[in-house]
Amino acid sequence: MAQDFLTLDDVRFGYRDRTILDGVSLRFERGRVVALIGGSGSGKTTILRLIGGLLKPRSGAVTFEGQVLHSLSRDGLYAARRRMGLLYQFGALFTDLSVFENVAFPLREHTQLPEHLIRDLVLLKLNAVGLRGVAHYQTSQLSGGMARRVALARAIALDPPLIMYDEPFAGLDPISLATVAQLIRQLNDALHVASILVSHDIKDAFAIADYVYLLASGRIAAQGTPDEMRASTDPTVRQFLDGDIDGPVAFHHASRRSLAQDLGIEP
Repeated sequence: MAQDFLTLDDVRFGYRDRTILDGVSLRFERGRVVALIGGSGSGKTTILRLIGGLLKPRSGAVTFEGQVLHSLSRDGLYAARRRMGLLYQFGALFTDLSVFENVAFPLREHTQLPEHLIRDLVLLKLNAVGLRGVAHYQTSQLSGGMARRVALARAIALDPPLIMYDEPFAGLDPISLATVAQLIRQLNDALHVASILVSHDIKDAFAIADYVYLLASGRIAAQGTPDEMRASTDPTVRQFLDGDIDGPVAFHHASRRSLAQDLGIEP
């Protein structure tokens, strides 16, 4: 079995009295696409922020390549982040930079490479996502699917061993979505990276994932291969995969007061 190079061990996190993650443990290996699924507010993006060192857990440990991230110095954390790629939701391209300059940005920011090498690397990354011919485009000239692929080229510019995808399929038409999903799988296999995929799109996430974690109520409600998840009879899994309104995941967040009390109808 491949050695885990990114782990979350019994991680707890929250804001004031609101618990987001309550004892979550996860394992990620190079060469595998792992999907994080769950309802809105279940902590999926929070996990990405903890891995990136933007947040610190209340307890537990996030360990990347043998280093506990939240115990690193600022320089150590920045060095770790350079070994992580992130595809933001909706791409988050710099609108005042061209396609070429967007992909070149991390190379210029984090390396001392000469300009001719930066040019070659940018064109190689754009070629990997099928967009070498639009290097001179402005971001305003890109379709939604093209913008997402440019953002993916930027995410792999520094050849990171870890790539995180935050809702990479959001807002895409079916053809663009299938293209981006195929690229995620192909790049994962070609580069032998660890890929973390946060998505609400069950069909396409399951089509490319090797393993799935389902988060609910701050915990790992279920985990397994896509086939194991599809075959599960667990009520929480079935509610999420089938899109049922009624189930273990409630529509209303619990409140200590009744509606009548909040409206001042009763003391």
